[in-house]
Amino acid sequence: MKIRIVVADDHKIMREGLKALIDKQPDMEVAAEAQDGLTATKLARKLLPHVIIMDIGMPEMNGIDATREIVAENKDIKIIALSMHSDRRFVLEMLKAGASGYLLKDSAFEELVTAVHTVMTGQSYLSPRITDIVVKEYLHNLPRNESSAFTILTQREREVLQHLAEGKSTKQIASTLNLSVKTVETHRQQIMDKLQIRSVAELTKYAIREGITSL
Repeated sequence: MKIRIVVADDHKIMREGLKALIDKQPDMEVAAEAQDGLTATKLARKLLPHVIIMDIGMPEMNGIDATREIVAENKDIKIIALSMHSDRRFVLEMLKAGASGYLLKDSAFEELVTAVHTVMTGQSYLSPRITDIVVKEYLHNLPRNESSAFTILTQREREVLQHLAEGKSTKQIASTLNLSVKTVETHRQQIMDKLQIRSVAELTKYAIREGITSL
């Protein structure tokens, strides 16, 4: 079964060019074309395509609102934004609306083919420049006081925690880290106090969850 695609773009030459290239793919076909977002939503309801390649700046209804409406009604339809806009506002709004992919119009056609195959597996696909925008936005919005083992515990405490989680005794840890038994016991108490954990079993679960050890 071929992947049925709707191409939504307000420029006829863009639609026709994409259709010509897509129809040459052995596992893809363009089921319909839309010159605006409103038409795209109607075609989505009528044809139930697998993928819609969506421009953003279109008359009647823009690609962001069209995507939001289509995904709200049918999450099985995958939307790939194909736009000239690399501005973070457009990228983030399109992804928030439910798009599974975002490519820039200067991308090679082969990348679009890859994007279609990728979203059909349930994954997302972003052009490298778009990925950079998304990662920077994510890092910018990370809580500055987000706590983890790497912010709460010192390196030495993490080392002791790892050995505890791996079932080593206090004496074994002291020998491995070249510390006194008393120092290891002090570290263990400090770890428990900082994490508010009172058993080695819970410490082990915490260490696995935080990536301190894989066991």
